[in-house]
Amino acid sequence: MKTVKITGIPLPVYMAITLIVVMSIKMKWIPSGMLGALIVMMVFGGLFNIIGNNLPIVKTFLGGGAIVCIFASAVLVYTGLIPEVVVANIDNFMNEVGFLNFYIAALITGSILGMDRSLLLKAAIRFLPVALCAMTMAIMAVGIVGQIVGFGFIDAVMYVAIPMMGGGMGAGVVPLSGMYAEALNADSAGIISRMIPASTLGNVMAIVGAGLLAKLGEIKPSLSGNGKLMKNHHDSMKDGENQELTLQNLGMGLITAMFFFVLGTMINHFVPSIHAYAWMIILVAVSKAIGCIPGEFEAAAKQWSQFVMKNWTSALLVGIGMSMIDLGAVARAISPMYLLLVLVVVGGVAFGAGLGGKLVGFYSIESAITAGLCTTNMGGTGDIAVLSASKRMELLPFAQISTRICGALILIVASILVQVLF
Repeated sequence: MKTVKITGIPLPVYMAITLIVVMSIKMKWIPSGMLGALIVMMVFGGLFNIIGNNLPIVKTFLGGGAIVCIFASAVLVYTGLIPEVVVANIDNFMNEVGFLNFYIAALITGSILGMDRSLLLKAAIRFLPVALCAMTMAIMAVGIVGQIVGFGFIDAVMYVAIPMMGGGMGAGVVPLSGMYAEALNADSAGIISRMIPASTLGNVMAIVGAGLLAKLGEIKPSLSGNGKLMKNHHDSMKDGENQELTLQNLGMGLITAMFFFVLGTMINHFVPSIHAYAWMIILVAVSKAIGCIPGEFEAAAKQWSQFVMKNWTSALLVGIGMSMIDLGAVARAISPMYLLLVLVVVGGVAFGAGLGGKLVGFYSIESAITAGLCTTNMGGTGDIAVLSASKRMELLPFAQISTRICGALILIVASILVQVLF
């Protein structure tokens, strides 16, 4: 009989560790800071991941462990089973301490530097037009449906579609509410309360949709590249594949990832309208395209990103569920009409991106996920959740283009539309 292991630890030992962590949480003895947050996230992440990967319907249609990590964690918070002090510590670790930035920096750097150079150049030119055309199609579709069902064309576009595509809460909904409030001479709190449910529900539907698309790719293999975006091209992560894994390489990869994030943050201070992640993508992509990064650094960055992805993805998803998914807001927004409008946006952008991707030489599934679903989720955390649910984490750089660059363009469009439509 095969021994069940979680994160390499035999199940009985892992359950004993989990029991001790749970006891320390209930007694409020769990340490504060990074150590307390990370042990909770990793222990629950490993447990929820193996549960999700073995639940019949969930593992087949809904993304398996990723979806359980997120929503089981959100349920624990919503029901009060996790004390507020623990939730606050995890929220601080994820956002203020910067664990989310740390994770995303590793994956962006490793994914881009691990790509084949010719793939990067060919795909980047085609990707942005596909995403923008898909978003335009979805915006028009939800406006028309909104008019038909009595919600209103303008309200469906400005309060459902635009908040869903703005790049998340901090980069999208918050600045959008400020724009709307200034243009309408209204209270931003009332406006943001109308936008949050759309952003949250869009994120949920995008995650579930990613799992369904991954299943569709298994049923119709011709539609899927199994993690590769472009057709007629070898694996996008082959560069540096034969480099020996050493502890020193992991250190090199860590420094390389942090260096590019620091550079992106520095430029963001001078050009704040473009997110630091977007600058980081541009810097890494340009460095890869012109070949100025030595091969050993590229291989080290790839190995470091794989280490981070292997060991901390489930933990990060638990952090997302506990600190960024408000089940109360989701429940309050649920009505047949509202769900229909959100579904039109998510379905429309996925269909448009899948069709557009096919026309430019992308695999439809990968294009629908990255150029489609990743435009409607909640920023970097949403990208990770969507790609985890579809088991395509290597596509994070393209997902970030959808979230950050397209999200920034949506803000510009919204600032014009709010003056014209209201």
